[in-house]
Amino acid sequence: KEAIDPVEPKSGPELIEEAEKQLFSLAETGGISRGFRPFEEALKESMDMAAAAHEREGGLSGLATGLKDLDHKLGGLHKSDLIIIAGRPSMGKTALATNIAFHVAKSYKYEVRDGERHTTDGGVVAFFSLEMSSEQLATRLLAEYTGISSSTIRRGEVDEKDYDKLIDAAAELNAIPLHIDDTGGLPVGALAARARRLKRMAGGLDLIVVDYLQLVTAESRRRDGRVQEVSEITQRLKALAKELDVPVVALSQLSRQVEQREDKRPQLSDLRESGSIEQDADVVMFVYREAYYLSRSQPREDTPEHLEWQSRMNEVRHKAEIIVGKQRHGPIGNVDLSFREELTKFGNLDDSGRYDDSVH
Repeated sequence: KEAIDPVEPKSGPELIEEAEKQLFSLAETGGISRGFRPFEEALKESMDMAAAAHEREGGLSGLATGLKDLDHKLGGLHKSDLIIIAGRPSMGKTALATNIAFHVAKSYKYEVRDGERHTTDGGVVAFFSLEMSSEQLATRLLAEYTGISSSTIRRGEVDEKDYDKLIDAAAELNAIPLHIDDTGGLPVGALAARARRLKRMAGGLDLIVVDYLQLVTAESRRRDGRVQEVSEITQRLKALAKELDVPVVALSQLSRQVEQREDKRPQLSDLRESGSIEQDADVVMFVYREAYYLSRSQPREDTPEHLEWQSRMNEVRHKAEIIVGKQRHGPIGNVDLSFREELTKFGNLDDSGRYDDSVH
C-alpha cells in the first residue's frame, strides 16, 4: 500500500529501511511498540545505571573513552546520546574518534547470563568511515598501538624488529569487535539498516561512529538545500541512537568563518550553518590544536618575534584542546590532551602537563 500511495510515495531505499526497522523491532520486542512505561520501570533502569557507575572503576556511567580527563568531564559516552566531534580540517577529529573506538573495542569483555551475552566492559563498535578506506583506518590503529608511524609503515621503512612488532600487534588485535564500513556516500537510511543488522549478527552493539556527517547523504535531495539535508541526517542519527540504545559519535566539519577570527577556537555558533546539529546533539565537542595554526605563521628567524614564537610552539606542540561546548546532562569546559601527530594518537596529560602513555 505504501509503495503506491500517491500522497506520500516512498523511495525504494526508504521502503527497505522501513522493512529492516520492523524486522529489528520484531526481533527485539516481539513487534510490540514500547509506548507508555510506568515510572517505576524507568526508575529501576536509572538506579541500575547508577549502581553500575558506582561499581565501575573511575565511577563512569557510560562507555570509557580511555582518556581520563575527558571521561571525567563527560562521565563516559552514554547510551542513546548523539555526540558530535567537530573541528576544522587537520585538527584531529578522525584521530580522536578512532582512538575512542579502538579503546572501546579493545576493552570489550562480556558475560553470558540467561543464555544472552551482556557487555561488562568496552563494547562492539560499528565504524562508518565515509572518507578513509578500512585499510587506511587499520594502518592508523596499528600505528597507534605499536608506536610506528603510519608513514613509516606505508613507505616500507620498517626494520625487522618493528616488522615483527607489527605482526605481533596484528595477531593481538585480530579478534577485536571493531566493524568498519567504508562505503562512500552512504544514505542515512542504509547506515541505520546496517547498524541494526550488525547488532543482530554480532549479538549486541555498544557504539556507532560516523566519519563524517557531511559525507552521509539524505534519502532524497531536498529542494530547500543541503542545510536541511544535514538537519534530516542528524535527526535520524539521534533517533537511531535511541532506537538501538547506543551512543552515536558523529564527526562534523566546521565553516571557514573560524579562520577569519584571531582566536580560532571553535564555538557553537560555528555549527549553525549546519542545520540542527547543535539542537539535536546531546554533546558537542570541538578539537583545537594551537600548534597547527602556529606552524603556519612562523616569523623570520633571528628576530625577537621568532624567539617568542618558538617558546610558544614548544609549549603547545604536542597538546590539543577538547572544547566541550554543549553537554545536555553535564558541565561544559575545556579538556587538555596530548597529541602525537605522527601516530595520530591522543593521550592523557599527567599533572605536570607532560604526555602520559598509560591510556594504552
